[in-house]
Amino acid sequence: MAVPKKKHSKSRTRRRRKINGKVAVPTLVTSPESGELVRRHRVDLTSGFYRGKRVVETDEL
Repeated sequence: MAVPKKKHSKSRTRRRRKINGKVAVPTLVTSPESGELVRRHRVDLTSGFYRGKRVVETDEL
């Protein structure tokens, strides 16, 4: 079994944990139908459109 030759410093360990614990911000685009920000590759729930086609029926007032 492999055994580390030297101990990693506290700063090195904390830096590694900090880098791996980062939360990614989702990419948002403006929907051409409703003009609202929507996550990419998702259905716009306010208008029901995805890639220019209506895929979900919504209650528009």
